[in-house]
Amino acid sequence: MKIILDLDTGIDDALALAYALAHPDLELIGVTGTYGNVPVALGVRNSLALLELLDAEDVPVFTGPTRPGFSVAPISAFIHGRNGLGEVLLPPPRRKAYEDAVGFLLRSVREYGEDLVIVPTGPSTSIAAAMREDPDFARNARIVMMGGALTVPGNVTPYAEANVFQDPQATDYVFRHAHDLTMVGLDVTLRTLLTREHTKQWRGTRTGRIYADIVDYYIRAYKTTSPHLGGCGLHDPLAVAVAADPSLVTCLDLNLRCEGNGRTIGDPERLNDPTTRVAVAVDDARFVDDLMSKLGSLYTSTSTC
Repeated sequence: MKIILDLDTGIDDALALAYALAHPDLELIGVTGTYGNVPVALGVRNSLALLELLDAEDVPVFTGPTRPGFSVAPISAFIHGRNGLGEVLLPPPRRKAYEDAVGFLLRSVREYGEDLVIVPTGPSTSIAAAMREDPDFARNARIVMMGGALTVPGNVTPYAEANVFQDPQATDYVFRHAHDLTMVGLDVTLRTLLTREHTKQWRGTRTGRIYADIVDYYIRAYKTTSPHLGGCGLHDPLAVAVAADPSLVTCLDLNLRCEGNGRTIGDPERLNDPTTRVAVAVDDARFVDDLMSKLGSLYTSTSTC
């Protein structure tokens, strides 16, 4: 299965990127950059730098649109660090990103069709833009998005999860027009947790040490914002995992809408013929074990010392 990641590259995006590269059933054909945890330009830079670290410089990166007036929320800077990677400094990337993420998305769906899955892990801005430009994209794209909250509170407001809160109009457009959409939201991602006992296992290699430093920052932030969890949520990596193996989650078939305040909820006007699946339960132990196994192997294979 070919996969495109639409990332606002902060810490859990960095994990999603590594996991997609490590997964034998996925071929990462491109990364598109959006905003959220960091501005578009910084997220694109982070993606390029991480792909170099992970020996994947052949994966193209594309710059996507931003939202007028966007600025990083203080809570995002606290959770991900000002540079999006827990203040861990990576060498400047040796290559530059391409322009026109939306064009890349449209071309890829036309070329690969059902053999492609798109995983947005930030606001739905780029995905909605592609749908508006070409209705065939909405009909043919398979999308597994990280975002939203149906059965649990939001993490920005009592109703809104961070990604949908950034651009609720785009999320609503995607909900109303997508023909094959899975929402992997806080309902399940907050049940999949990583701790410092996990990251300690990565410290035997150079790449693993870098990732452990990045993720330990995330874990410390969660200890302040959500001490009851006992670890950090694996939001974006879980969406990648579900793209590869839908059996990891139990879903409700439910057409959704996104209200202006970022609330994601069932759409009473479209109760029949649902096109969206909402993940409401997850085999968290199987997922975390798989993530640790695949990332451990990847970090070993990409480390020189």
